[in-house]
Amino acid sequence: MADIRVFGAGIFGLAIAWACARRGAAVEVVDPHGIGAGSSGGLVGALAPHVPENWNTKKQVQFESLDAAEAFWAEVARTGGEDPGYARGGRLQPVTDAAALALARAREGGAADLWQGKYSWRVVPEDDFPGLLSSPTGWVIHDTLSARMHPRRACAALAAAIWARGGRIVPVPSHGPAVEVWATGAAGLAELTQARGRLVGQGIKGQAALLRADLRDAPQLFAEALHIVPHADGTTAIGSTTERDYDDPTATDAQLDALVETARRLCPALRAAPVIERWAGLRPRSRSRAPMLGAHPLRPGAYIANGGFKIGFGMAPGIAGMMADLVLDSTDRIPEAFRPEASL
Repeated sequence: MADIRVFGAGIFGLAIAWACARRGAAVEVVDPHGIGAGSSGGLVGALAPHVPENWNTKKQVQFESLDAAEAFWAEVARTGGEDPGYARGGRLQPVTDAAALALARAREGGAADLWQGKYSWRVVPEDDFPGLLSSPTGWVIHDTLSARMHPRRACAALAAAIWARGGRIVPVPSHGPAVEVWATGAAGLAELTQARGRLVGQGIKGQAALLRADLRDAPQLFAEALHIVPHADGTTAIGSTTERDYDDPTATDAQLDALVETARRLCPALRAAPVIERWAGLRPRSRSRAPMLGAHPLRPGAYIANGGFKIGFGMAPGIAGMMADLVLDSTDRIPEAFRPEASL
């Protein structure tokens, strides 16, 4: 096995390093800022699918990754002894009006087919989940594919598993040749954009908050573009904003205040819950909006894994496997829509 050097200790970098290490590769992860220092060190951790219709490659890879996540994270936890906070608790979404109700019911059949009969998307009475979500019609969508994890704990669990397999996580690279994988998030996309002289990708700012509310046994909620995700430690995360223009990528402001108020209005269980942490950071989005995987456009012989944006944790098991196949065995399973050329 070739030595593998991964630049970036976010979710893509750590997951790829783990996938290589578990197959016997000597792995080194390099990040001067530490583990999960960028957007992977956020709060939310929603692992949720797109709607089960208009199927495409991105949705298929996402489904396969979400389906594989339970086994993936269980092995990570067993190997390193750290809990990533994973649980497949499902998700609720309100149904806003009669047209949305008809559409939601029509999607039940699509989910049964596209999700291979393993998971369901059903319209159920709001009263089936009392006190969690207020729906204008009294109906909610309940899917059983969605899961959650604690982003920081997940990164720590991957790091522990890598160490347990003899890997290294260091601030600067060691000497000697290695196959390089660059998973440097928003900074990597900015580098590509500057080199190409046109937009290849960018960091999109997001703000999130953590509330002291113990809903650990409840499903996560998604309403008005807002994720409300219970964690096993007695906290509940909410997020996030989508900001292309900003002065400070890590500062929180009134936009987060509005998000908290929306969450409290939507979920009665959060109305008196105190905010215990506020967070902001840049999430890497490629121009194509799909992950960017394959040969690095600027570094001959190296590889790139970037553009996770809002679905990086959900896609991680599948992307890690694809990239390990590519860098270790030269087996290329990367879909055309995910190749760097789609964003260049």
